[in-house]
Amino acid sequence: MKLEGTLIDHFRTITDPRIQNHNFRHNLTDILIIAILGTICGADGWVELQRFAEAKEDWLRTFLELPNGIPSHDTFGRVFCLLDPKVFETCFMEWISTLTVDIVNEIIAIDGKTSRGSSNKREGTPALHLVSAWAAKSRLMLGQVKTEDKSNEITAIPKLLDVIDVAESVVTIDAMGCQKKIAEKIIKREGNYVLALKENQKTLYDDVKSIFAKAEENKQKQYKKMLHLRRVKKRKGHGRIETIKYTLVSTRDPLFFELRWPGLRGIGKVEIKRSVNGETVHSTRYFLTNLEYEDIDKFIEAVQKHWQIEIDLHWSLDVSFKEDHSQVRIGNAAQNLALIRRIALNLLKQESSIKNGITCKRKTAGWDHRYLLKVLTADRALQKNKIEETANLITSE
Repeated sequence: MKLEGTLIDHFRTITDPRIQNHNFRHNLTDILIIAILGTICGADGWVELQRFAEAKEDWLRTFLELPNGIPSHDTFGRVFCLLDPKVFETCFMEWISTLTVDIVNEIIAIDGKTSRGSSNKREGTPALHLVSAWAAKSRLMLGQVKTEDKSNEITAIPKLLDVIDVAESVVTIDAMGCQKKIAEKIIKREGNYVLALKENQKTLYDDVKSIFAKAEENKQKQYKKMLHLRRVKKRKGHGRIETIKYTLVSTRDPLFFELRWPGLRGIGKVEIKRSVNGETVHSTRYFLTNLEYEDIDKFIEAVQKHWQIEIDLHWSLDVSFKEDHSQVRIGNAAQNLALIRRIALNLLKQESSIKNGITCKRKTAGWDHRYLLKVLTADRALQKNKIEETANLITSE
């Protein structure tokens, strides 16, 4: 059996970081493939990767060399400790670039996550914090960047925007990323933005809040002489009733906004009325965007889908992969293993022949070699789409 044409092709060019001496007994490619396959199947650390490989050795030998048998858990730990995470992430990005993702219509949510078990208080090593870009419609992680020690997401987000394609998509970021330089970067990359605005930027927050307050003070003439659209959506279920009112306002003079904020075209307001068991709670959120008021449906979709990064990515990593419990922390190991998890999650999200959750899919892959190969080649549907699009383009020309 051969694995040509899979994502593994993109990791074969990585330079082995180990010293080439008498202790060099296992191929780097074999180690990386076992790590990806084992993580897909439920292995959550070095010892479990070794046990996975030992249990599957006969099958693994049908496509791996394994010149000296199965690597030990110490070998897995040492390799991932030494492996340059930037090189590893570059190979990941090369793989993502071969996939067909409709960026033009995509909602790209950007948010950070801390791997809590990766900190080492004794040595003063902070926990690993990664900022990720999640394509909400395609259910695919497009890239990640590690925040520098003693820094935060504000410095990491522009670096992430430099390595992913956001052209004509809508980028959504929570209040931490509501910064002029980040908005300017998104515009420069030909994307659109919907940025949450909170009271940590008090002057701007109060100004936006006052614009809506003035527009609504006269109930008979609300938003008169203002370019705006409003939508109301209701949701019911599990004893809960939600009424959500979306308002997007644009200025008649674009320079009025742009003088204060790069590319700004509109300000948004989302009012939520939630009733649970007879108790009602109200909340209001404000947003900055370069979308015009006519694009209110796109604005609504961006607001709604931003939270999918919490559910589809962060929640899956914590619950299905137990990332917060992992205490891998030596050298580059935590960052490299985090990328292995995200590769596995990308493939599991793309495999759709069974409709169960990620935990069930991981177990099924461990039980059934045929299903594991389905997961490993789940990206071929996206690759096939790209091949077909190219063929159509050539034919039309």
